[in-house]
Amino acid sequence: MCDDFTADAEDANLAWRGLDRRAFTALGASAALAGCAGIMKTHPANSVQERMVSITTADGVADAFFVHPAKGSHPGVILWPDIAGLREAKKIMARTLAAEGYAVLVINPYYRGQPAPVFESFAGFRTPEGQAKVEPLRAALTPEAITRDAKAYVAFLDDQKAVDTKRGIGTNGYCMGGPFAVRTAAAVPGRVRAAASFHGAGLVTDEPDSPHRLLASTQASYLFAIARNDDAKQPSQKTGLKNAAVAAGRAAEVEVYPADHGWCVPDSPAWNPDAADKAWQRMLALYAVL
Repeated sequence: MCDDFTADAEDANLAWRGLDRRAFTALGASAALAGCAGIMKTHPANSVQERMVSITTADGVADAFFVHPAKGSHPGVILWPDIAGLREAKKIMARTLAAEGYAVLVINPYYRGQPAPVFESFAGFRTPEGQAKVEPLRAALTPEAITRDAKAYVAFLDDQKAVDTKRGIGTNGYCMGGPFAVRTAAAVPGRVRAAASFHGAGLVTDEPDSPHRLLASTQASYLFAIARNDDAKQPSQKTGLKNAAVAAGRAAEVEVYPADHGWCVPDSPAWNPDAADKAWQRMLALYAVL
């Protein structure tokens, strides 16, 4: 997961960007903005509308970021952040996706503990204090909790004028959010038609409710974009995902990218703009089925 980066991989990626760990931490949120500017397309100021929203779930009230085109109704998308949670980098990614014609809901997965942002940037999570802070918040994200939350988020989207309920819903997740995207497709199979996991963690496990075992209970098409260092640690994951998709009769693109865990997220030390752009384009192709 995001807290399992090897030191060598981190240092190599930061050096490629002209940074070291101290400089990366010092940049904080500004690193996210600078990174996003290099890969995400800009959009006209009046092309999207956005607001923070409150969503009643079975476990409380979740805060989330909702952004959509200023006019018309569009397919809904649920974006599950990585371990650093809902922050400016994720809002920028959501705005860019909204400008492509989607109504995007970015979740604060830690709402049971505190409102977003838990961290201003990924660098905040990477400190010892940040990792200690997130541990109890992450512990609350059980498969059952994610399933309950997913149902509430789909219901929220379907109640918005900006969402075209005749179209399917998509979901994409990063790091720990990767399996959450699969669980979302299983939670509301009649609505979620596409799910994408980027450097997802825990997709293939021995547990009876492992995400790969859920594919048969969904009606979604999938994109599994795997980091090369994750593949090195668990080379059987890609085969497990491919076999599960075939057995379930679900369309799935499974690929190991020449980039390290976290490469899709602009404020991550592993961010790789070329590989991130490819993954983004593959996600847009996936969402064409909505």
